[in-house]
Amino acid sequence: MHGCLKDVGGTIMGHALCICSKGTITINNKRYLLIHRLGEGGFSYVDLVEGLHDGRFYALKRIMCHDKDDRQEAMHEIEMHQLFEHPNILPLCAHAMVEKGSKHEAWLLLPFLKRGTLWQEVEALRDKSIFMPEERILAILHGICRGLQTIHKKGYAHRDLKPTNVLLDDDDQPLLMDLGSMNQARIVVQSSREALRVQDWAAQRCTISYRAPELFTVERECVIDERTDIWSLGCVLYCMMFGEGPYDMIFQKGDSVALAVQNDLTMPENTRYSPALKRLLSSAMVVNPQERPYITDIICQVEDIQPPPSGQDTTRI
Repeated sequence: MHGCLKDVGGTIMGHALCICSKGTITINNKRYLLIHRLGEGGFSYVDLVEGLHDGRFYALKRIMCHDKDDRQEAMHEIEMHQLFEHPNILPLCAHAMVEKGSKHEAWLLLPFLKRGTLWQEVEALRDKSIFMPEERILAILHGICRGLQTIHKKGYAHRDLKPTNVLLDDDDQPLLMDLGSMNQARIVVQSSREALRVQDWAAQRCTISYRAPELFTVERECVIDERTDIWSLGCVLYCMMFGEGPYDMIFQKGDSVALAVQNDLTMPENTRYSPALKRLLSSAMVVNPQERPYITDIICQVEDIQPPPSGQDTTRI
């Protein structure tokens, strides 16, 4: 990776980004050493980089933009990050839009959290036949709720909340990430055409096994609001309690998630968790969105649940 890459995004994109030599980049006059690839998706990939000015590690997310619409979507993700400064929302450290031949890449420099995602933590526990203790579940859930509350207060909804979009820091505090699917909290649908547009958008941007029921078949006259996130939050809570999302296996087997989410939630029989935690889960996963609580109600429920006595850190199957 050689040569200077011109900044093409106007004032919002900040300073030009320059590839100074193989293995190093400079953003806003600060140099970063490329370490290795952390992961990649369909249209983006993430590299681990080290700031040569501060010795800290960062995650550099690169979003490939093939056309103007792609660039606008990448800019939207950048703008969503810039809206928030909260301990439970992953901050954006720097950004740039760079030319790569006839195409562009949006570059987002983010903090690197070595512990990884909540999903990785759940998987690690499950592999050891260990369930997460209730006290820890409540602590992580409370942090996720605080992040969501901040998003909802700004008039937005996350729309793609899932365990792989929650990072854990060294203090076990969760940080919400991947804000590219965020949009306005309240969407008023007044025609079949609008309903289909919202439905198609949700199919592309909202992960199927964590998608709220009202986004599978959008009614021609309805209001979609931020309580889609409450459903997804319930799925995340279920995952922490039982080691997988409530609809993960249905999707993996090729059965219809759209049909499954129309039925009342059933949870495994166990006495591992308190009735209050199970009630909290059930309240979040109400099929009718108008009967689903808002995030403030969920936070009140979390704070009302008395944590079990500490001492035993894990519960074995």
